[in-house]
Amino acid sequence: MTLKIVVTAKQVIDPETPTSAFGIDSNIVTVPANQAPVVNGFDEQAIEAALRLKEASGDAHVTVLSVGKGFALDIIKKPLAMGVDELVLLDDPAFSNTIDPTVTIAVLAAAINKIGSVDIVLAGRQASDWDNAQVPIGVAEALGWPVATVAKKVDIKDSILRVERVLPDGHEVVEADLPAVVTISNELGTPRYPNMRGIMAARRVQPVVWSAADIGLDLASLKPAFELVSLSKPQSAVETEMITGDDDEDAGRKLAQRLRDERII
Repeated sequence: MTLKIVVTAKQVIDPETPTSAFGIDSNIVTVPANQAPVVNGFDEQAIEAALRLKEASGDAHVTVLSVGKGFALDIIKKPLAMGVDELVLLDDPAFSNTIDPTVTIAVLAAAINKIGSVDIVLAGRQASDWDNAQVPIGVAEALGWPVATVAKKVDIKDSILRVERVLPDGHEVVEADLPAVVTISNELGTPRYPNMRGIMAARRVQPVVWSAADIGLDLASLKPAFELVSLSKPQSAVETEMITGDDDEDAGRKLAQRLRDERII
């Protein structure tokens, strides 16, 4: 029996973008047009976990779901280049409020139900833009499935899920029946790089695009539960104190004393 795996992946602003490049316009974060987005790093590790499960099972189908707007196809198609079987973009004006986790949860849960007979949903432990870590747990609740978080290893044997979870002082092993939701942490390891064959194959594949109507969602049910009141850049200031002396050795001694006074050393 084919193992049906779903991975959730989000297109985000590149976290390596310099702070000076960020702007805020009407409570929306903006970056220069030439600053390309990326697939959320933790989600790439969830994709890696899915591909490892596929390789171990010998008979699995991996679908990646992404909710958002203004997808950059050359970016969001990276999972296809990595080796997943299908990419589904959930793109509808009603889905534009991706800041509100309740909207994203409802959309993903409806899409998973539309796919049907899904055995496991894998997701990154959090997204690098808002760092809320709420959506995967909310999806598990909406589906009525068990959830294991912050996983470093995922195995499935005889329809039993076995997960090694990261703890501050080690790890623990938990088991659950399928279907289930698992969030993947960076301790899983580095995601594989797409090879040239995968990149070329991905170029020939067009993602499936679903609207609210396609997944049977009533737009009235997508009323946001959260309101973003204000968003602003933190104010920062840099103060420089020059340490001088009669010569380099004297300046060094004064610098060391100043650092001791500030309890830095």
